[in-house]
Formats: sequence, structure tokens, C-alpha cells
Amino acid sequence: MIREQLIEVEERIKAACQRAGRDRREVTLIAVSKTKPAAMLQEAYDAGIRDFGENKVQEIQEKAPVLPEDIRWHMIGHLQRNKVKQVIDKAVLIHSVDSIRLAEQIEEEAAKRKLRADILLEVNVAREESKYGFMEEEVLDAVLQISRFPHIHICGLMTIAPFVENSQNNRKVFKKLFQLCVDMKSKNIDNVNMDILSMGMSGDYEVAIEEGATMVRVGTSIFGSR
Repeated sequence: MIREQLIEVEERIKAACQRAGRDRREVTLIAVSKTKPAAMLQEAYDAGIRDFGENKVQEIQEKAPVLPEDIRWHMIGHLQRNKVKQVIDKAVLIHSVDSIRLAEQIEEEAAKRKLRADILLEVNVAREESKYGFMEEEVLDAVLQISRFPHIHICGLMTIAPFVENSQNNRKVFKKLFQLCVDMKSKNIDNVNMDILSMGMSGDYEVAIEEGATMVRVGTSIFGSR
């Protein structure tokens, strides 16, 4: 089943890229495997997936040792500061940096291990009270502060769009994040490249791709509902 679902997702990604006049290679599909057993991840791996997204540090810790070593783990859920040390050397990218204090903790743990942590800043574009993230007007200040941390590299921005019945309703959210990314890039801040735009999930990833997403986080459409 997973292989078939992946084929369909892949076709939809290709079609969205075509509509937007983009190269398919510009978009990374992250299979969101939260709460799913390792056997299902192995099935997705066998079908060609290498990037997996988890919401909880504990799940990365449990799954990583029993799955192939070349999997790229993405931390996409809210990260508590006391859990940073458990994920800092396992995740290739932390998508959900939503405060300066969290960035400080990441810097501290990365320095201890003498490694560089690649991160995205989470932006609460829709200004939802239930969501984490910087407000748009806070992003520049956050980028300027975090860019000074020697063991952190800011690679771009991430958002979690609202749950909507019609995916077109999130187009404005994705447009805003894309524009914010362009604005940040134009400032040429040291240690910041803004190459990654992580936005779009199972319900709206095609619209996100049309609006410039370089990473889409797709779970339900691959693994089924939770």
C-alpha cells in the first residue's frame, strides 16, 4: 500500500512542479512517520524514501537504530529545550526552531559535540494561538541574533499552515512565507542562506509547491491516517 501511495504523491508533486514551471529536483519529499512503526518506514525506504520527519525526539531515538543508517531524520515537531541533546546529532535538519532560547540551547549542545546544527526558523504566518513560531515581524530580529551563533546555520524558514477544507485557502499563507524568505535572503546576512522553505502537508502540499516550497512534509497521504 505504501509504495502505491508514494507513487501517487510523487505524481502529484511532479504535476505541481510542472504547473509552477519548476524542476522536480527542487522539492524534497519528507515522509512524516510520526506514530508509525519501523516496519512501515522500512517499506517507504524500500520504495526510495530517504528523508523522514518525526514530531518527537523519542521516536527518532527508537527508530534510528533499527533502520538503515543512510536515512535523513528531520525534527519537525515542537522541540523542548531539555530534549535538544538527544536529537542534536541525529537530525540533519531541525525545522521547528521557534524561540531564541531554543536556539541558544541548540548552540550550547552543538558546541559541546563540536558539530554544526542546520535549522529552520518556524514562522506562525497565520498567527494561530495554538501554534508555535515567530510572528512575521519578529523574524528579522531572530535571524540577526541566531546568525551570530557559531555552531548553528540558518537554512531557511518553515510554517505549519492552518487545517482547511480547501487547500487553496492556504495559498496566501505560503505566498507570505515565500516573500518573507526572499526578503531575508536579500539582506545577505552572514551564516544565513534561506535556501529551504519547508511548507505544505498532506492536505495542501501541491499548493505549497506552486508557491515555492522546497520541502513538503507528507504523512497521511503516504502512511494513512493516524
